[in-house]
Amino acid sequence: MRRFVPAVVGSLLVAFMAVLPLLNISIPGILPTPTYMPGTLALLSLCMVFAALALSYNLLLGSGGMLSFGHALYFGAGAYGLGIALEHFGVPLWPGVFIALIGGMVIALLTGAVAMRVSGIPFAMVTLAFAQAGSVLVRRNAQVTGGEEGLSLPTEQVPDFLIGVVNTRNLYWFALVVLVIVYLVTLWVDTSRLGHLARATRENEQRVTVLGLRPYRIKLIVFVIAGVLASLAGVAYMLLQSGTVPRAVSADLTITVLVMVVLGGVGFRWGAIVGGVLYTLLDQRLTVLAGSEVIAGLPDVLRIPLSEPLFILGMLFILVVMFLPGGIAGTLEAIARRRRGERARGALRAIDETDAGAEARVEVRS
Repeated sequence: MRRFVPAVVGSLLVAFMAVLPLLNISIPGILPTPTYMPGTLALLSLCMVFAALALSYNLLLGSGGMLSFGHALYFGAGAYGLGIALEHFGVPLWPGVFIALIGGMVIALLTGAVAMRVSGIPFAMVTLAFAQAGSVLVRRNAQVTGGEEGLSLPTEQVPDFLIGVVNTRNLYWFALVVLVIVYLVTLWVDTSRLGHLARATRENEQRVTVLGLRPYRIKLIVFVIAGVLASLAGVAYMLLQSGTVPRAVSADLTITVLVMVVLGGVGFRWGAIVGGVLYTLLDQRLTVLAGSEVIAGLPDVLRIPLSEPLFILGMLFILVVMFLPGGIAGTLEAIARRRRGERARGALRAIDETDAGAEARVEVRS
């Protein structure tokens, strides 16, 4: 029964998140408005989009052991791919989503096939080079991508129930569906033969080769799946924000997602979700706090650092790396293992004491 607990808890959590827009819940300091209002729904939708992106990166780093600095390229491919498909191809929304995902898959396949020729730091540098090339292409082709101004969502091809502030609730549910899909795919990969082989390749690639398997193909498949999932998150981002900007394909965004995964705990699916949600909440709410009158009235020694959200987030990341090296999920898992070990040792001591008492009674009788 214990193995079904995570599935039951996850299902209940998804059900709660699904009905959250219908509830009137206020969390001052964290949520800007009650949960049924557009402001909070937009913030929570953004949290789920980046949680999905963090999940896709966790599949790449946690399961495959591949440190990429270009994962945002596929996120941007989904966002820009949808916008380009709708505006220049004139297709409806759902065929546009399909085109965007196919485009993200093709880009991931081509770039991954090249990057997989090396490993370790060289692999990270190659992915960074691809991300920089993608960023240059986006910025220099203003007639297609909008250049520095970004690309707006062509609303003529989008159903009315996904447009405007009044439909933020529908966008929230769409983001939730995307997050669930990404989670289920990563769960399937991790528990499948592909996931086992990916982890074996991560631990000892030479041994996998000796067994007659092909580590290159295994890693490439995981890389492409992670890229497609990132593209799906990019599609949701495009719809939620009604547009996208060049930062969506930059290495800067990949570093941000890496921080989310490390914060939540590398290798833990629920940790990636927690890291993505927590980082996005902090990033958004600290920006509001930085411009508040409370911070403006502080002495310069406090006002200057506290008015920079990136400074606070950077300090938080340093503290997590120093004192919680396994991230939030890794630390909680270590505590749980320690408690289980203590209970097991206590049970063994109780058994030993019972056996010793029984032997003593036997000796007394004899």
